Amino acid sequence: MVHQVKIGYSFWGFLGPGITDTPDGGRSHRRPFLDGIRGAGHDLVLLQPDRDRHEAGDGEAGAYYQFDDAFPDLDVLFLEWRWPIPGRNTTDCATPGHTCDLHRQNQLIDHYLHRLGVPTIIWDKDRRLSAEDELRHHRGVTVCEAALLPTPGATTLLFPLDDVLLAAADPVELATRTRPYPLCYVGNQYDRDEMFDAYFAPAAAHLPHQVAGKWQNTRRWPHVKFRGRVPFEQVTRIHDQSLATVLLLPDRYAAAAQMTQRLFEAVLAGCLPLAPATIARVADFVPEPLIVRTGQDVITAAHDLYALAGSTTHAELIAACLAKLEPFRLSHQLQVMNTLLAAVSQPAGGRRRH
Repeated sequence: MVHQVKIGYSFWGFLGPGITDTPDGGRSHRRPFLDGIRGAGHDLVLLQPDRDRHEAGDGEAGAYYQFDDAFPDLDVLFLEWRWPIPGRNTTDCATPGHTCDLHRQNQLIDHYLHRLGVPTIIWDKDRRLSAEDELRHHRGVTVCEAALLPTPGATTLLFPLDDVLLAAADPVELATRTRPYPLCYVGNQYDRDEMFDAYFAPAAAHLPHQVAGKWQNTRRWPHVKFRGRVPFEQVTRIHDQSLATVLLLPDRYAAAAQMTQRLFEAVLAGCLPLAPATIARVADFVPEPLIVRTGQDVITAAHDLYALAGSTTHAELIAACLAKLEPFRLSHQLQVMNTLLAAVSQPAGGRRRH
């Protein structure tokens, strides 16, 4: 049995659509995860600013959550891990363009972990916490990673997919939708140039396509149609318009079998994910026909899918992709979370919360 605990949750991002000109991959899964934690009976307080209200002018997204910029009493500290980004969160607080996510995280660690000994869970969603970091070896710290092959000592906590959305996906209906683009990619450039060169760029020279996200250094691909960043609400629309996407991962993700939320964002819209064979445990993410080894494979797969569009085989492929999403279910990730909380949630002072 998991006892009720008070969790201080730190994240730098949004609960709603947020603003266009900022990265935050957590928008697709953070709110269901937080609601699931609360639904399990735990108290929850959010320890970073309400960016939905202050930056996006959205007072509704965070209206049902408690925010606290001080140091409330907690049983567990939970951190969506932040790392130093030069020129952004490493500067003085009064510097133009400064974000205070890292400063606040350091304050939380110093106060709760080092001073009070509050159990701390770090979710290293971006794989930025080095294997040698002393926090990985701190007896009061549990590290989670969204990878099937996590760093030794870390626990797998995948990006959660709301069970309701998965249950509602109808492969036959998704297969019948009109999709004017054979290929798309939604995501930012960060550490993806090599995979983009190998898989997407060659196909883009032959196929109608669209690329949405922050891509600043694009002169080497003059033939690729970059749309720039788009509002979060348009992500589903882009996938809905496209037969296929390519799952482009930074090497540090691919080697650890860490799949981003782009997988289920695409599949839920019926956009079939083509996955490079260089991704560790790639068959856990997509069915065999969607595994690609070269840019030519992407072109061939896109042509084959175009010929199958709307057919029973197309629907079966979508159904096979939906089945691959089972491990990401929110209910599964909440089980992981509850197991972690049961192991660490002895509050300071020796009294367990009932």
